[in-house]
Amino acid sequence: MSLRQRARAGLSAVPRGGVPVNRVLVGDCLEELAKLPAASIDLVFADPPYNLQLERDLLRPNNTKVDGVDDEWDKFSSFADYDRFSRAWLGECRRVLKPDGALWVIGSYHNIFRLGVALQDLGFWIQNDVIWRKTNPMPNFRGRRFTNAHETLIWAGRDQKSRVTFNYEAMKALNDDLQMRSDWLFPICSGPERLKDGKGRKAHPTQKPEALLHRLLLATTNPGEVVLDPFFGTGTTGTVAKRLGRRWIGIERDPGYAAAAAERIGKVRPLSPSSLETAKSKRHEPRVPFGTIIELGILEPGITLTDERGEFRAEVRADGTLAIAGRQGSIHRLGAEIQGKAACNGWTFWHIEVEGRRKPIDALREEARRQLGLSGNAVGLVAAE
Repeated sequence: MSLRQRARAGLSAVPRGGVPVNRVLVGDCLEELAKLPAASIDLVFADPPYNLQLERDLLRPNNTKVDGVDDEWDKFSSFADYDRFSRAWLGECRRVLKPDGALWVIGSYHNIFRLGVALQDLGFWIQNDVIWRKTNPMPNFRGRRFTNAHETLIWAGRDQKSRVTFNYEAMKALNDDLQMRSDWLFPICSGPERLKDGKGRKAHPTQKPEALLHRLLLATTNPGEVVLDPFFGTGTTGTVAKRLGRRWIGIERDPGYAAAAAERIGKVRPLSPSSLETAKSKRHEPRVPFGTIIELGILEPGITLTDERGEFRAEVRADGTLAIAGRQGSIHRLGAEIQGKAACNGWTFWHIEVEGRRKPIDALREEARRQLGLSGNAVGLVAAE
């Protein structure tokens, strides 16, 4: 493919000293990774060779051949050879990640445990492993094992001190206000989403579903951040990243796959910025101590707070402490003490009665932020004397 053809297809070489965002880099992943600047990437998603080590064709009961993974890029001479390759590309990924960057890697039982060891040996800090449960897995045609109905993803920060992005509230909202679990149920890539070659066959044997990348990128990146995929294939990562307003870089050594990916991504229409705003976690909001609620007059000293059921009743003091039955302490410490617990979130434990209903005092913080000029929204919840 000529340089002009590559440019038309959205493919590119790495500019010196720059980060080639929104481009497919055609070449060996180790060579292309080495050209990227250090600490330039927010997130890596990697779908590396699985090293399946198939020794013969896999046949269905009717003796037709299964269109599985038998490509040269998935073949290694030994486990040691595979491990050397894995540690090399993982090491380069760690180099190009920002200090608070993170990496996702997906694999099967053939390789994911070897990759997990390599990640920890190289200094990555594992956040979670996630199970992708397939609704429509390929059957075990030989009947000698359980149907392999899942793949495993590992999510790891660049190192132990990395403050990785996790959009917790967005994931909770996506899951009907329940915490998102680490087992994800998605079908394998099929139907119109599955890219086909000129003969109607799968263009790539391990194309991942866009739904999987949608959740992953929504959970661990923010709009405008740079996502790198060193095994780009037909470009699922770039497709979803573009739609979600993230910048992306793909590395793919097969020119055919790279061209298919560039063409596919070129057809994607990004979502509007407003539709990409996600639910924000309270931990990212400006901190407001309980004492500030008293100082601003949102709560008057002497008012009574209760738990949700009204079992405990505590008096608010002028110094921001609460008092109950001869004991006095912060909203957190006193809440923990009267329950016999080691810790307590006083903002959600203590309630105030407004118009005959008990509401957690956490709602008062937004009014305080409004008065302090830290927020544009007010809840209009001010306690009566």
